[in-house]
Amino acid sequence: MTTVPKEEIAVTAAAPVTRPLRLRPAARHLVIAIAIVIAAVIPLVAKSFVLFQLTEVMIYGLAILGLNLLTGFNGQFSLGHSAFYGIGAYTAAIMVHNYEISYLWTLPAAGGLCFVVGFLFGLPALRLQNLYLALATFALAVAMPQILKFHGLESWTGGVQGLDVDQPDPPSFLPIDGDQWLYYFTLIVVLLMFGAAANLIRSRSGRAIMAIRDNPIAAAAMGVNTSLYKTLTFGVSALYTGVAGALGALAVQSVAPDSFPFLLSVSFLVGLVIGGVGSIPGCLFGGLFVLYVPNIANSLATGLAGAIYGVILLAVIFVMPAGAAGFMRFASAQLARFRQT
Repeated sequence: MTTVPKEEIAVTAAAPVTRPLRLRPAARHLVIAIAIVIAAVIPLVAKSFVLFQLTEVMIYGLAILGLNLLTGFNGQFSLGHSAFYGIGAYTAAIMVHNYEISYLWTLPAAGGLCFVVGFLFGLPALRLQNLYLALATFALAVAMPQILKFHGLESWTGGVQGLDVDQPDPPSFLPIDGDQWLYYFTLIVVLLMFGAAANLIRSRSGRAIMAIRDNPIAAAAMGVNTSLYKTLTFGVSALYTGVAGALGALAVQSVAPDSFPFLLSVSFLVGLVIGGVGSIPGCLFGGLFVLYVPNIANSLATGLAGAIYGVILLAVIFVMPAGAAGFMRFASAQLARFRQT
């Protein structure tokens, strides 16, 4: 007969463990529907510059989601996602500027190309772990702007000057301008890709991806092909970031090699941590932080913008050490505890 330790008896006799408050599926769907309705109404009342900023927030959120799939859900660390963002942006710019192909085809082309590049890069990266993988992706991020400036590719990339991209025209049957249409187009793409990511994580493949993150040895012992899933996750992560890059080129209406520095990868990583590692909705909060906080810091003091940004970042991490998603879980747990008292 097994003897139960006194410490376990004391824990069992204590008050029930408080769990975070979770929305039921119907309530969760209602919240999502309300958020979509609000997002759809914003272009009718907001100015063009505000629409541009919100479009950029969604684009950054999509790029952060790509990094989140790799780092937050699969456990692979990357500092090179600015390269995939640049590849996606240049794919869209070359197709629109050089070949006058419709912008609608740029997204699948950018996503497909980045998937192939990410998958191929993930093959040799299988031998690398943790800091060594981060160093390899860092090399990719540093090399990409120089590759885009290479004189042998100037006929495609435009060299140092880059390329201009025409803003997509809205459909003739819609009474909206170009900024509004680009916002709606980006919103549709973001909703589809966020929904696809959520379904992926809930699927059998998603459970395998997260099992590799939690314990790769145990995952392999259970029959998970860790090499295949790691490379596929790298490809899917690059696909998401490449599509974001294509949308970014359409929004900014130009691309240049210096627009995709290593600091852009750092910004994606900051947005991931601030939004919440392993949280899909938190990626949009990370996009808000990446876009607005540097502008706020610069508006407060131009000469000390970097210092102010650092202080804000430290304050946010101190208040929300697990990111926005972790803060919401903590708040829901406190609410549940309050309701039980």
